Amino acid sequence: MSIETLIAQYGLAAIFLGAGIEGETAVVTGGLLAHQDLLPLWGSAAAAIAGSFAADQLFFLAGRRYRDTARVRRIAAKPAFAKALDTLERHPTIFILGFRFLYGLRTISPIAIGTSHVPARTFMALNAISAAVWGVLFTGIGYLFGDTLLDAVHSIMPKHKLVGVAILAIVIASVMAVIRYWRGRRSNAVASPR
Repeated sequence: MSIETLIAQYGLAAIFLGAGIEGETAVVTGGLLAHQDLLPLWGSAAAAIAGSFAADQLFFLAGRRYRDTARVRRIAAKPAFAKALDTLERHPTIFILGFRFLYGLRTISPIAIGTSHVPARTFMALNAISAAVWGVLFTGIGYLFGDTLLDAVHSIMPKHKLVGVAILAIVIASVMAVIRYWRGRRSNAVASPR
């Protein structure tokens, strides 16, 4: 079985899981693969939307169900959690629509919202809207800038495009991880002055 067949067969499931667990890198890669006609564009976007929505719903429900447990209280003690709750109290609708676009608050925010008094139906509706915008936006970025990315890959690895795409995905994931780490350290330094 060829790599192209494996990607075509399991690609959408990988985008679904990647959108829920990792985030933007998996979704941009899905758009890039759609640009290469290895995956359907709207299927890639739908998998991204569904994965992001499902993960955030699970985090919300975990926050709601386990808000009084030691594990959630440990998470609640973190500065990012307090920041999420503070922003949620001031601008609930805008925060729910926008948290998935904020680095460092993406995973903790639905848990924080789950511990708040936001009704589950309200969160579900706003989460669906936000997931749809996010999934289409990042899939579109991978699709629209696919030529530029593929030209870069082709110039580096002309005979092994799929290996190049995999390396590019790893590079993008690494850059995103460094940015998240740097922002996390910066926000911790601001939260705990010496």
